[in-house]
Amino acid sequence: MSHFTQNTAVTPYWKRVLFSDVLVNKSVAGRIACMGVVAALCIVTNMFEIKFASVQFSLTVFSSVLAGIIIGPLFGFCAVFLGDAVGYLYNSMGYPYYWWVALSVAASAFVSGLIMGLPFRFKGAVYVKLALISILTLLVCSVGINTTGMYYIGLNIYFPNNVKQAIAEKFGGEFSFWIYCAIRYFILGQIYNNIVNYALLFAVVPLLNAVKPFKLRIK
Repeated sequence: MSHFTQNTAVTPYWKRVLFSDVLVNKSVAGRIACMGVVAALCIVTNMFEIKFASVQFSLTVFSSVLAGIIIGPLFGFCAVFLGDAVGYLYNSMGYPYYWWVALSVAASAFVSGLIMGLPFRFKGAVYVKLALISILTLLVCSVGINTTGMYYIGLNIYFPNNVKQAIAEKFGGEFSFWIYCAIRYFILGQIYNNIVNYALLFAVVPLLNAVKPFKLRIK
């Protein structure tokens, strides 16, 4: 049995909701330092984006999930929400603050922290957990929170009516939620951004076993 699964088995559930196994046995100073580093990472990834054709690439999903894995569900949620807010203040580019975007990435940290705390006890469990994280954060956080918020709140408040009407006419007079999903993920390319972020997680998270401050030892 791995060091990670042993810790998970003896850690009370309420502590696993607050902290990851990386932080649960650290001092208060160590927890604060680790949370500060992760919050800084979230701020940096919210500041910078790369646009390729119609696809806007960022590492927000990667840093959000990593926050939940490293510092735990609840504190990961707080760090990511803070990181998104500070990143917006630095790089708003004149756009209004989309609070549902902050909620979706913060929820990604919360979901990821809960899943990584599951007491799976078999070799390769980390990859199963990462697969679950990828599926659930895509469906619940990206589609369920971010895309839903943008469709029902963002488009109605910030999108010009003539543009919405033009899109509706192109799709037979109806601009439904699912049409918007198809446009957002497959025409504007959000799905490709998600795939890049999830692939990076599969590459980086197992390597954290070798990083001395973390020593996750997840298998």
